[in-house]
Amino acid sequence: MVTRRLCAFRFPTGEACHSPPLHDGDFCLMHSPEHAKEVQDARRIGGLHRKREATLSAAFDFAGLETVDGIRRLLQIAATDALGMENSPARSRMLVYVALAALRTLEVGVFEERLAVLEQAVHGQRSQSAVQSMFDFEIDPPQLGSGDKEDRNETGKTSGQN
Repeated sequence: MVTRRLCAFRFPTGEACHSPPLHDGDFCLMHSPEHAKEVQDARRIGGLHRKREATLSAAFDFAGLETVDGIRRLLQIAATDALGMENSPARSRMLVYVALAALRTLEVGVFEERLAVLEQAVHGQRSQSAVQSMFDFEIDPPQLGSGDKEDRNETGKTSGQN
């Protein structure tokens, strides 16, 4: 049975760090005293990256890739940047790729809109009480021994009544 070595660091709660230690030590990279300066620099760069990401998102009015509109915005930014580049095969390829991605995004957007309209139509019909399915009507059972065979419409009235 192979046992896995763990970092010797203990959190203030007493729980052990579950990361594997470096080959030449008892601590993982994050908790190694010999690598504290490197870890501090990495954390600073990570913070700068997050700040830069937020700044760029605000400058380009880009919210992310979670929606079709967000993807369209990114493609618009890429196309504008590509148009500003010097003429080259790489620029041409980039413009073609952006155009193909934009076409696909437009296609998905159209399907998304059509689906929303269809769902609204289906849910709208279900919420209206005036529109009923033929299966929603209650049919009275025939009266035994009455002898009359008059037709009943869906409201339960005989064809002669109004």
